[in-house]
Amino acid sequence: MTSILVLYMSQALLLPGRVEGIIGFERFRIGLEALFGPMTTLALASQIFGLYAGFMYFTPVFGGLVADRWLGRRAAVMLGAILMSGGHIAMAFDATFLLALFLLIIGCGLLKGNISAQVGGLFDAKDGAARTRAFAIFSTAINIGAVLGPLVCGLLAQIWGWHVGFAASGLLMLCGLATYVAGFRYLPDTPRGKDRPRSEVLTRAERRTIGLLVLVLGLSVFQTVIYYQSSNIGLVWIDQYVDLRLGNFSVPPAWFVSVDSFASIVGMPLVLLLWRRQAERHGEPTEIGKLATGLVLAIIANLLQVFASRNAAPGTVSVIYPLVALIIHGVGFVFYWPPLLALVSRLAPPSVNATMMGVVFLSIFAGNSLIGWIGRYYEPLGPAGFWMLQVAIGGVGLVLILLLKRPIEQALASRVG
Repeated sequence: MTSILVLYMSQALLLPGRVEGIIGFERFRIGLEALFGPMTTLALASQIFGLYAGFMYFTPVFGGLVADRWLGRRAAVMLGAILMSGGHIAMAFDATFLLALFLLIIGCGLLKGNISAQVGGLFDAKDGAARTRAFAIFSTAINIGAVLGPLVCGLLAQIWGWHVGFAASGLLMLCGLATYVAGFRYLPDTPRGKDRPRSEVLTRAERRTIGLLVLVLGLSVFQTVIYYQSSNIGLVWIDQYVDLRLGNFSVPPAWFVSVDSFASIVGMPLVLLLWRRQAERHGEPTEIGKLATGLVLAIIANLLQVFASRNAAPGTVSVIYPLVALIIHGVGFVFYWPPLLALVSRLAPPSVNATMMGVVFLSIFAGNSLIGWIGRYYEPLGPAGFWMLQVAIGGVGLVLILLLKRPIEQALASRVG
């Protein structure tokens, strides 16, 4: 659904004559502009996309608390999927646009962190390598949907209209819920209600471990910013500057969202093989080392877009540039996200493990909130200047990771020991 969201807003929904039909939008816009200043239609679309995508990763921390304290992980995941299905269907109508975003955000909060915690619960806490590989497989399954979703919904939106694409997202979400219900008995749950043991008071060592993990999550925000911008302004740039003609057919810009996910799927077994061989030689990078590699790849992808945008006229950039950049992003994701999930799942204290898995997503909340705000600079800087800004952001993050890598790893090792 996100593959068509920013294009839908900037090209249709937020234009005069149509935006007036959204219930409560005028007050919503006044509130946004009070915080961020006056915005063009594209800047407004970028800001809404950033806040929506950000809050999709903010609410999982509360979803983890709800599961840890009351519902249990299974019930929380199922309720989240139901709310998200309702949100996708509400997106099929202009009037309920804001309601749809609200349902999607709350539903995602209940689903994301808890289903990730269930994956981590399948493994012994000491088996970090197996857990990392499991999260890599889990991310691959998600990426299969991330490949097929934009292809299906983007094509439906281009042929039959935006609302058909959103409605298809809702139906597919219900299929996902049915799949989960069919197999959830194999997944670990948390005790509920009176059966749940009293919450343990965190020790000083556990609190320090949590603080170190939060610092690592803060460092990951830099990659989040320069990676996820490809789903926001990246699509706008492709729509405006890339030659999308393929004979008599115009390639839907939403299809490009599938490229990095496909690259992640193809690259995953190769990267896992690389890590296994490195482990056999006692040279497999740590999780933080893998984060640094992922950030380097994301910087390279943005540099490629800088090169493609120099002196380019609209509709003239070869499709090769965004394709290669997104492939690099997809491989970088393999070094970035599964190791981050595995690190937190392995080291977070058991009594707050699901909550901490929700906290992981706060890093993406921070990053996506920033990409919406950074997106306003696309128009004044132009494409080349904007992608160079992205490179600079990634460069700052890489320097910080390299400076802090050793002391963080030493501190975490002492905490575990």
